[in-house]
Amino acid sequence: MTWWICRTCGVEHAERPPVCAICADERQWVPADGQLWTTLAELAAEGATVRVHELEPDLYAVDTDAAAGIGQQAKVVRTTAGNLLWDPIGFLDDDGVRQVRALGEVVAIVASHPHMFGVQVEWSRALGGVPVLVSAPDIGWVARPDSVIESWSGDTEILPGVTLTQPGGHFPGSAVVHWAVGAGGQGVLLSGDTIFANPDRTSVSFMRSYPNRIPLSGAVAERVARHVARFDFDRLYNNFEGVIPTDARAVVLRSAHRHAAWARGDHDDLT
Repeated sequence: MTWWICRTCGVEHAERPPVCAICADERQWVPADGQLWTTLAELAAEGATVRVHELEPDLYAVDTDAAAGIGQQAKVVRTTAGNLLWDPIGFLDDDGVRQVRALGEVVAIVASHPHMFGVQVEWSRALGGVPVLVSAPDIGWVARPDSVIESWSGDTEILPGVTLTQPGGHFPGSAVVHWAVGAGGQGVLLSGDTIFANPDRTSVSFMRSYPNRIPLSGAVAERVARHVARFDFDRLYNNFEGVIPTDARAVVLRSAHRHAAWARGDHDDLT
């Protein structure tokens, strides 16, 4: 069976439409030269490889230098009951699969939102056909249907102490992971870009589109912040290399209030 990867977003497709629907949406973009497609074999021939490294005890980053996709950094959360692969990247190879398997059995694959689907079905097949969970509101964005895909909603404890939840925002089904024992027991939030750790490491952003600079409303930013503030977490990782190393729950709430204040015009005197 031949399937395809969008060069721009890195999401797998069962067929090659004239344009990738994910990239044609206002939250993403299609290159000026038009839609481009690739395959795993082509990316491997170009020298792509998978890298796995530890971020903190029982949390690992998985990324690639493949010239395709948004360039997200996947995460593996390791527990005694099995592992979660979060925000799967748009490439895999035998060595990358071996490295992920060496961390323990992956029991589920979950993307925070459609931009992060990557080659989720192919990762599932390489890892033994594990379930690929897709937020129910976003299931229509799946471009490579497969029996391993399951929808989910609400709060779902996918592993002991590892909870999926859907604050929405960036997409209606945008999801995050709360890992209760992360950060030395103080809690970790894997936020994708539902809540994006900023370069200053002391604030976060709430956006409908990052590349096209479309903000969410202040009301939605505060709703998302309240949703995740139900959980205790000291550290936050976005879907790249961004991290809020400490006091992350307070950072999220403070940043949402700041976002809402600027959106309301509270600080227009400064512009």
